[in-house]
Amino acid sequence: MTHGDSKRAVVTGVSSGIGAATARQLLGDGWSVTGFSRRAPGIDDDRFSWTAVDLGDLDALSEHAAAAGSVDAVVHAAGLQSSAPLGKLQVDDGLKMWRIHVAAAEVLVNALAPSMRNGGRVVLVGSRTMSGAAGKSQYVATKSALVGMSRSWAAELVDRAITVNVVAPGPTDTPMLNDPARTSTPPRVPPLGRFIAPDEVAGLIGFLLGPYGGSITGQAIVQCAGASL
Repeated sequence: MTHGDSKRAVVTGVSSGIGAATARQLLGDGWSVTGFSRRAPGIDDDRFSWTAVDLGDLDALSEHAAAAGSVDAVVHAAGLQSSAPLGKLQVDDGLKMWRIHVAAAEVLVNALAPSMRNGGRVVLVGSRTMSGAAGKSQYVATKSALVGMSRSWAAELVDRAITVNVVAPGPTDTPMLNDPARTSTPPRVPPLGRFIAPDEVAGLIGFLLGPYGGSITGQAIVQCAGASL
């Protein structure tokens, strides 16, 4: 998958958390990275370029994705979380998460897949809560949708040896963990006794994009520090 000086990836949510860790992981692995996020990332590397875009602005995202040209990989790591139990759900909260998690992934991959080089990789960052979690139904709905969507894309792209997978982490030590919008469902420390590090999620994504990840496709890989036990 080497083309020119290095492989090229588009990564969303690069200003913090899993997106920032993934950008740094790929840069360390020799990739060139184009990062999409609202806020400027603190990444200083000659092979990194940043595009300021609100992932919820789907028209703008489509334009920036089209301008990115041919790439070897797409990693959609941008996200947000609002939580509430039945009786207190706000439709707008669910729609905001759907736009960022699902619609943005749809726009991004729809724009980039046709020109993606054969043997390319797509990774969507999901959540181990995809199978259901009390008080998080709207969030869960968006993350479970990623699984069906990614498997469908995997089937469409398999003839070009392009893999599509979901990485589904449990509670990860990112700013989202302490977001006031999720106060009704405070994070619980997993059985391994600590939260997951963003670098660990980035390492798994790096593996899927690397030389030994080419036979894994259509999968949702849970990385939860024992939270699913």
